Amino acid sequence: MNRPLRFGAALLLTIVAAWAGWHRYVRVTPNSSAAPAVDRKSAASPRVPVPGTEPESGPGPSFAMAEIPERLPDFTLQNREGKPTSIVAWRGKSLVLNFWATWCAPCRREIPLLEALDAHWNARNVAVVGIAVDRRAEVLKFAEQFHIAYPLLIGEQDALDAATAMGVASPVFPFTVFTDRRGEVVAVFVGELHRPQAELILGAVEDLNEDRIALQAARRAIAAGLDQLAAGRAG
Repeated sequence: MNRPLRFGAALLLTIVAAWAGWHRYVRVTPNSSAAPAVDRKSAASPRVPVPGTEPESGPGPSFAMAEIPERLPDFTLQNREGKPTSIVAWRGKSLVLNFWATWCAPCRREIPLLEALDAHWNARNVAVVGIAVDRRAEVLKFAEQFHIAYPLLIGEQDALDAATAMGVASPVFPFTVFTDRRGEVVAVFVGELHRPQAELILGAVEDLNEDRIALQAARRAIAAGLDQLAAGRAG
């Protein structure tokens, strides 16, 4: 991979959605905690280019970032009861959409955090929704085993299509999409989410919802804040 392991074994890849006609890609650091959806056994680190630099060379597959949508795309998947459910069902709420799979180890580690976020932020009109890209029977068994209380939407190719619509052309899991109450995509966080990153992003989302900050300013604040968190972990 030919890059110093500044962050140890942890990966922080944050891609903040595009604004003003251009798209910003945040540098990836080596990590084994983001698993490519196309290969359940692969632990290779995905990489994306930073504007103005050449793509990195090295072993392992890379994944492509397509255009991140300005607004949350509409999609419909089955809920736990097997009922087709549109993401529009949460219209008017800010969303934390966590794309995951049962075979993904970092996805499992995120569950307690997502439960805590759902409990803490629900009263602030924020909903956590898990998007399981996996076989239905396995997801239901897994959700019962791990006592997942937040809503789940489940699918295979249709869920993978929803992931692609978020701008992750070759998805790795987990990744999390944050939206404001207007349905605008505020940030896409690829890799295992931790509380400092989640609270930083949700704080900016709350400022957006209260009209204390504009969308572009919120995205810049998130990018800067995540850079500072990464630098702190590297120090």
